[in-house]
Amino acid sequence: MKLSILVLFLMLSNVAGSFAQNASFDYEKAKYLKTITERAAKIAATLTLNDAAKTEKVSNIIRDQYSNLNDIYIARDAKYKEIKEKNKDNKAVRDTAIAEQNRKTEAQLAKLHKKYIARLSSNLTAEQVDLVKNGMTYNVLPITYKAYQEEILTLTEAQKKQILVWLTEAREHAIDAESSDKKHAWFGKYKGRINNYLSAAGYDLKKEGIEWEKRRKEKEQKN
Repeated sequence: MKLSILVLFLMLSNVAGSFAQNASFDYEKAKYLKTITERAAKIAATLTLNDAAKTEKVSNIIRDQYSNLNDIYIARDAKYKEIKEKNKDNKAVRDTAIAEQNRKTEAQLAKLHKKYIARLSSNLTAEQVDLVKNGMTYNVLPITYKAYQEEILTLTEAQKKQILVWLTEAREHAIDAESSDKKHAWFGKYKGRINNYLSAAGYDLKKEGIEWEKRRKEKEQKN
C-alpha cells in the first residue's frame, strides 16, 4: 500500500511539474507576443498611413516577421544544444555540424527576408519600407549617416554615397538579427569598414572627431 501511495505521489508530482513548465512556457510566449505586437504597432504608427485597416495590416506583417525570426533562432539554438551534447567528445565533428547548421539558418533567414520585404513592398512605398527597416534597427542608419556628415564637413558626394551604401547593407543584415546587441554589431562591423575607407582617403578621424566635438559644444553654448 505504501509503495502504491509513493508511486501515485511521484506521478502527481510529475504531472504538476509538467503543468508548471507548460504554464511557464505559455506565459513567456504570451509575454513575447505582447512585446512584439507593441513594437510592431509603434513602427507602423510612424508611417502615418491615415488608414486604420492598412496600418493594422502592416503592423501584423512586422509582428509576424519578429515571430518568424524568433522561431528560426529558437530552432537553431535547440539544434546547437543537440549537436554539442551528441558530439561533446569530438570537437572536429561538433564544429563541422555547427557550421553546417549556421549555413542552414542563414539560408532560412535569407528566404524569410526576401518574403518579408516583398510583403512590405506590396503594401508600402519604397520610402515607407525604409522607415520600417529603420524602425526595426533603432534608426542607426539615419543617425550614423548624419553623424558622419556632421563630423567630416569635407566629404565628397561619392564618399557620402559609399557610406550610405555600406550602412544600408548593414541594415539589411541587422533587421534579421536576433537581439539589439547583434543588430548594433552589424553596424559596428560596417562602421569599421567605413572608417578604414575614410582613413585611406586621407582623413584623420581622431582629429575630425575632436573638431566636431568643439563645434557641438560651441553650438550648445550659443543656444
